[in-house]
Amino acid sequence: MLAQAFDSNFYGLSQQRDRTKGHKGSETGLSRITKLIEATLAEVNIDHKDLGGIGIGAPGPLDLDNGIIMSAPNLGWEDVRVKDHLEKHFNCPVVLMNDVDAGVYGEYRFGAGRGTRCVLGVFPGTGIGGGCVYDGQVIRGKTGSCMEVGHMQIAADGPLCGCGRRGCLEAVASRLAISAAAAQAAYRGDAPNLRAEAGTDLSEIRSKVLARSVAAGDKAVEEIIKNAARSIGVAVGNLVNLLLPEKVILGGGLVEAMPELFVNSVTRSATKRVLPTYVDTFQVVAAQLGDDAAVMGAAGWAQKTVGAG
Repeated sequence: MLAQAFDSNFYGLSQQRDRTKGHKGSETGLSRITKLIEATLAEVNIDHKDLGGIGIGAPGPLDLDNGIIMSAPNLGWEDVRVKDHLEKHFNCPVVLMNDVDAGVYGEYRFGAGRGTRCVLGVFPGTGIGGGCVYDGQVIRGKTGSCMEVGHMQIAADGPLCGCGRRGCLEAVASRLAISAAAAQAAYRGDAPNLRAEAGTDLSEIRSKVLARSVAAGDKAVEEIIKNAARSIGVAVGNLVNLLLPEKVILGGGLVEAMPELFVNSVTRSATKRVLPTYVDTFQVVAAQLGDDAAVMGAAGWAQKTVGAG
């Protein structure tokens, strides 16, 4: 977890982190969130009465209007009433949004998407998250977030996805899918540099390890990553036809580790799939804000929706 305090001009005043791993259960989760915010405020002597508002970016199914994290299985959280708890504790407005939406909104307001009307964000990681800001509004459903780019079907008879369906983008282009294919290449002897550094253990084949493998000359790993990026480009091309964004922002650890490879491969793949009149209307770029995107986006969204700051 990451918390950051900003002034009214979005200058960062204080930042604190806490590991979510090992902190299971809804009550523990609320307690940790509260303590992390308190520590962030204490570092710069900010009192509760000076808070304009709090923005929270969270994964999982969300009830956005009521500020409830409905389920976060990896953390053991169920029905976490973040908004009610934090508003009572800090006596200020609280808004909840999807963590990827927060990152995309952060890039729209403060990063690679500044000055645009429509921004599409695609963030490949363990899964693949997506979000879209159109005319300053985060596109969402009636009660929850949407833009589940990772579950767009790319291959009708493709590999099984964690959601239970086959051929989802996440099943063929997430870091987990890339790492699994790279581990097989290392096992076969086609990626000697990767094998020397990480073996075939999926937990060791992280984004930076993959980047070093490519830089060291493991062509098999490079091709695996390019194939994944091409699949992301298929999804992006379809979404450009639907939404016509000026910017498509790629973010997450994989892109941070290999920005040129991803941006170039996604651009080529997407360009082949958009209407001819759309070819020169959009640009694929790497995110600029890194870990700050989500916290800045959540804070910016709080300012926009409740007048915080």
